[in-house]
Parts: sequence; C-alpha cells; structure tokens
Amino acid sequence: MSALNEGAGPSAAVRRWTDIVGFWCATVYCALAFLARQPGEPELLLFFLLAACAGLPVFILYFYASGRGERLPLGRVFLWAAVFRICGLFGGPFFEDDFYRYLWDGYRFAITGSPYGVAPEAFFADPAVPQLFQRILDQINNPELLTIYAPVTQFIFLLSYLIQPGGVTALQVILIGLDLVTIALLFRLTSARNVMLYSWCPLVVKEIAFTAHPDGVGVCLLLAAIVLSEKCRWKSTAVCLGMAAGVKVFALLLVPLVLLRAAPRYWILSGAVFAGLYSPFILSSGTDIESFAVFAREWEFNSALFGLFSVALGVIESKFILGLGFATLWISYALKYRKSSGTIPRGDWIYGAFLAISPVINPWYLLWLLPFAAVFPSAWAWTASLFILASYVTGLNLNDYAMGPYQHPVWLRPLQFAPILMAAGYDLFHYRRRKVNGQDRNQTEAR
Repeated sequence: MSALNEGAGPSAAVRRWTDIVGFWCATVYCALAFLARQPGEPELLLFFLLAACAGLPVFILYFYASGRGERLPLGRVFLWAAVFRICGLFGGPFFEDDFYRYLWDGYRFAITGSPYGVAPEAFFADPAVPQLFQRILDQINNPELLTIYAPVTQFIFLLSYLIQPGGVTALQVILIGLDLVTIALLFRLTSARNVMLYSWCPLVVKEIAFTAHPDGVGVCLLLAAIVLSEKCRWKSTAVCLGMAAGVKVFALLLVPLVLLRAAPRYWILSGAVFAGLYSPFILSSGTDIESFAVFAREWEFNSALFGLFSVALGVIESKFILGLGFATLWISYALKYRKSSGTIPRGDWIYGAFLAISPVINPWYLLWLLPFAAVFPSAWAWTASLFILASYVTGLNLNDYAMGPYQHPVWLRPLQFAPILMAAGYDLFHYRRRKVNGQDRNQTEAR
C-alpha cells in the first residue's frame, strides 16, 4: 500500500502552516534541550508545558489539513521530524537513568563478548573497571539484577560503545537514524498527514531522541516486516520479525498476525532467527530471561486495570484473570483478521489492550503502539501519548522523600487515565455513528 493520495497536492496555505508549526515545535524542543543540559532535572510543570506546546499545535495542524481534505507536504513533515530529533541529540536524557545500563552493557559486551551472566554490583570494587565506567556503574538502577535487555538491543549497545565508549551521543544517533527509517516506512503505509502524528509526537521525540530508549528498534523491524509482507517477500519478513522479537518480547504479540497468511516454512525461519540470536548467549553466559522473570513477577509501576484488580483480588489472581481476558481478545482478533483482506494488523488495539492489563506502563512502551495509531488514527491513542507523560510525576522527580522513588501521588493515575477513557468513549461513539450512517445509506441505495 503506498501513501494515500488526498487531492492534487498541498496548497500554499498548508505548506506555510506546516512550516510555521514545524518552526514553533523546533523552538520548543530547543528550549527543552537547553533545560536538559542544565544541572539537575527540568521542572516537571515546565516539561509538561513544553510537551503541550509541542503536541497541541500538531493536532491543530492535523485537523486543519483534514478539514480541507488536503495532503501535507511529505518532505517538510520528514525534514521537521529530523530537526526535532537533532534537538534531542543536543539535549540528552532527562527523567531517566536507564541509559547508564545501556552504556555498561555495551562495555561488558565489548570486553568479555557477552553482556550477560554477571550483575553490575559485582564490579563495584573492581579496580580493572576504567574510571569512566566506574562513574557509569555508580548510576545504574537495580545493579543487583542482570541486564534485562535482549540480544538485538545488546548489539546496538555494542555498536554504540565501539563508536563512543561511555558516551550516550552515539547511541542517540543510532536510535534517531532507525526512528527516521520508521518514519520512512510509515510513509509507505499511510498519508503524510497521519505520519506527522507519529513523527512530530512529543513522546516519541522525548523517549528516542532525548532519552535513547531502544524500543524504537523493534518497532522499526516490525514495520519493515509489514511493508515486506505486502510485497509477499516472506523470507525477509520472517527475518525482520525474528529480529524484532530479539529486541523485546512485545514484538511477539504481532509476529503471528503478520505471518498469518505465510507458509509454515516462514514461521520456522522466524523462530530460527529468534533462536539464533539467543543461542550463543545461552551456551556461554546466559540471557536476559532471569531478570525478565523478576520483572514480570515483582514489578508494578503506573498500572491501569492491574492496579485496580490487584487491590480487590490480589496479584496472582489479577494476572491470571487479566491475562486470560487478553488472550481471549487476541485470539478473537486473530480469527477476525485472518478472514479480512487487511495487510496491517491493528497494533494499536493489541498493544493498547496489553498495556491496559500490564503491571507496568512506562511512557516509552507506547512507542510500540503509536506507529499503528498513525496508520489508524484515534483520539484515545494520541490522548494517551500526551497524558502518559504524567507518569514522570514520581517521588524521585518531585524530590519528595516521604514517597518512594517511583511512587505516584494518589491523584495521578486518575488524571492520566480518565482523559484516555473519555477519548476512547468519543472514538466508540463516532464509530457507531459512522456504522449507523453507513447502514442507512446502504438501505437507501437498496430502495
């Protein structure tokens, strides 16, 4: 499917407003980069104000172009997306310390041939660790745990180390480059107007360009697989899917759907690629599976349905009931999708439902959802892209020592999830109205 054609081309007014909004957003991201470079973390309220200033004009431009039935200029959408990410490159991470683990893993991979097998805390008193990496080691969260990052991300960390040992800039450049590939792939799947929603999204810019979260690598591989599957290039599709699963297990939610119409040998190939990524580490030093099991068993942060269910039913019972419900929904959708003529699975629905039941909802998890929300725009997904940033209101970022470092104020989750629920209700109302109107037209035409 090529990009949608809406009219003859962007008018001068639309091109002008695209540049105005792009320049405005670039100014906002420059301000955010300046704040990120200052000692300490940016003020939360100022960050939210800047995120709103960068996000709301994008929605206004989207509705302006939609109302006129016009395309946005593809080149300008891509150019400004690149500019925003360059601002993030100069800004650097804030509200996050995960990147220290990425840098440490890259160092361990380069020095020993594997990032797995030994937890960072084992090196606290090791004089063989260079001073630069001792400082990085001191900043790693949960140093008693082995790394939780899968093989493909580890190769990204290794490449970053080889370019710039102990520096986050090289990692940012790699991830920004892959995110620009994601944007280019989206242009193959939907209109420039829809792609703008993803490529100009404050959450995406913050989590990839500023903070260097590697989830975008898996998303890039997933979209590449979908584009290839539309051309029936199943071998390449299978390889991309196996590699996407080697970034994060999230990819496994869509792998079977993309391969649903492929021959069994391509399922085997995808599994072989996945196994091939893990097998050298399994045979030598171990993998991320041990820490992933701890994460799945013990961690809770910013949960939605799980938080409610666990209070009433307990942790184990809640996981069982919600997991069973999600599995039922997934199977129902897979059966429906198999009978349809669609070539792009509803990753927004799949990942949205999965995050709704998950014990942990970090903002960067939405990187898996938002590309599909660009292909299938909805109010709830893009509302979530703004309000989920409120999860950074923690005891640590509030400097409130009466709270736990990752504890939220009691009012925060209602503030996050109520607008998303309202937007979902809006989507449902308009979906039903369009369905009824469509039925009415069909009945009129029949008469």
